[in-house]
Amino acid sequence: MYDELTQSDIDKMKEEIEYRKVTLRHELLEHVKVARAQGDLSENFEYYAAKKEKNKNESRIRYLERMIRTAKLVSESENENEVGLNTKVTIYIPEDDEEETYKIVTTVRGDTMAGRISNVSPLGKALMGHRVGDTVTIKVNSSYSYEAEIRAVEKIGEEDTDVIKEF
Repeated sequence: MYDELTQSDIDKMKEEIEYRKVTLRHELLEHVKVARAQGDLSENFEYYAAKKEKNKNESRIRYLERMIRTAKLVSESENENEVGLNTKVTIYIPEDDEEETYKIVTTVRGDTMAGRISNVSPLGKALMGHRVGDTVTIKVNSSYSYEAEIRAVEKIGEEDTDVIKEF
């Protein structure tokens, strides 16, 4: 499966890769050298911890490079009044008599606890392409769905979406 990424997602990943290769990699290698110089490696916790951090950094670099290589490039919403990527949408759910606000982002930035939902989640899919005043049906699974009315749509800046999940 390909991840859908915007150009700003890819640019941020490239920045992180550059930082990890140029700055962090050298720091972590130095930590390994210092820990190795402390003597007996069989009981040297610092050495194993330093190696683990170095390997974690290399894994993250490979992960980000693979994400970029296999990504499907998608564009952000062009229309101010339409729900799309990098928009903040306020919906009213009559069933619960509640208003909720979410930011629609790509899968690598999704974090429901922070109010950022992926464009491929059930709610994200249902909202994409709709406008203020539209009522959409959010299909959670084959036996449950609910209605929501779109109350407001607002374009958000990149500073509101700058988190890329680490695995």
